[in-house]
Amino acid sequence: MRLALVLILPLVTAGCFQPMYAERTADGPSATAGLSTKMNSVEIPEIAAPSGSRVARIAVELRNDLIFDMTGGSGGMPALYRLDVRLSVSQQQVIVDINSGRTDIQNYGIDAVYSLTEIATGRRVVNSQTFSRVSYNIPGQQQRFAGDRGLRDAENRATKVIADNIRNRLASFFVAGT
Repeated sequence: MRLALVLILPLVTAGCFQPMYAERTADGPSATAGLSTKMNSVEIPEIAAPSGSRVARIAVELRNDLIFDMTGGSGGMPALYRLDVRLSVSQQQVIVDINSGRTDIQNYGIDAVYSLTEIATGRRVVNSQTFSRVSYNIPGQQQRFAGDRGLRDAENRATKVIADNIRNRLASFFVAGT
């Protein structure tokens, strides 16, 4: 009896599972657009940042990551939604060499507050925030360019995490409506 229940239960619940990124091709009035179609309809304007700063480079990087994540590299569709993002960054010393007083490892953080607005009605449908914290090494005093490159790599990694978090949250909204 237990074995039969174990074998039948997956068959009964198999129809309940629906992959998030699957295209729905149902016909008739109940047909809904697939997730990629909805993601393509999101307009991502430039992210405000002080001109010429490191944050400006991060804002461009994040916008490019979001555009690629939403459209997959294809051309966008007419915009139905607008995604507004605000960024703030932080750095924190994690490990300091007690002999020299120099920082050996730092944490780099990005905090992003974003909202998705329906363009036709002006109503905010998603209002959320996300963050990313990554660490990087600062090599010795003689290798300051390596330290700068470590910071840039940390910025890129943190930006990618933020873009993935925003994409996943919007995908969840478009599939579940919450």
